[in-house]
Amino acid sequence: MLELSIKDTDNLKKVAHALASDVRLQIINLLNEGNMNIHQMAETLGIPVSTTASHVKVLEQAALIHTELRPASRGAMKVCTRNFDDIHIQLNKKDNFYMENQSYRLEMPIGQYTDFQVAPTCGMVNQEQFLIPEDEPVHFYSPERSKAQLIWTRKGYFEYKFPIVIPSGATISSLQLSMEICSEAPNHDPNWPSDITLWINSVDIGTWTSPGDYGDRPGKLNPSYWADTTSTQYGSLKTWKVTKHETFIDDFQLSACTLDELNLLEKNFVSIKVGIKEDAIHKGGINLFGKGFGDYDQDIVLTIHYS
Repeated sequence: MLELSIKDTDNLKKVAHALASDVRLQIINLLNEGNMNIHQMAETLGIPVSTTASHVKVLEQAALIHTELRPASRGAMKVCTRNFDDIHIQLNKKDNFYMENQSYRLEMPIGQYTDFQVAPTCGMVNQEQFLIPEDEPVHFYSPERSKAQLIWTRKGYFEYKFPIVIPSGATISSLQLSMEICSEAPNHDPNWPSDITLWINSVDIGTWTSPGDYGDRPGKLNPSYWADTTSTQYGSLKTWKVTKHETFIDDFQLSACTLDELNLLEKNFVSIKVGIKEDAIHKGGINLFGKGFGDYDQDIVLTIHYS
């Protein structure tokens, strides 16, 4: 759910403007059926590609959709995904006016993992430099990891612990995680699938297959020294959501895992692990992007909705 408030007029105006168009509403409706690229939307709506791209940009600026470039037969194509199922607008300034839909959000730097297992090719960098020697797993214990803005490994996992700070007696309605991620190939390879699994409190909530490791262009946020290399440049922004009934990835059903299976309120923290299973069909590794690297200016974002 997208939470808007009269206190934040800038975001409120962006969203209102984005929705004040029949074409943009039609685009959102199209994305209810699944991801689409700009050419597909233009053809379906019967409007020019350039016009469609302008409308998509407005929706993207309002955070109602997100886009990512994916390899195509000729160059790359921009694929669009809807971000939210619902929008709630709070017009009353009182902090406790709307108590049914509260949320707790925490952004975890990618280098703040509490456990890991890595193997070459592996490494970590930030905006200034390589933080550890490449392909030497022992250095992943280094305190320099707290500065990481891109980490990668050919196999294994990274595990994080997020504190849960919500009122006593609260009922959790959903847990959501988002991160920019892709496969890990030598240099880069857009056709390098990797079966990436997410575990929450040691429960396997589902596996997503990353199509490849992207390096056909510089990441939007990457420093100049990295943009000039032949290494991985950007990933896909993926969002996992666990509800009382099932688990989704980017609003598509991923598994039958439910909140009850995660036992979130048994401890005051939640354990998040992302990695490659030993028996995975596609063992294509992981690149995990943090704030200031890739295409999306964020680390790993946890959002818990409760009432």
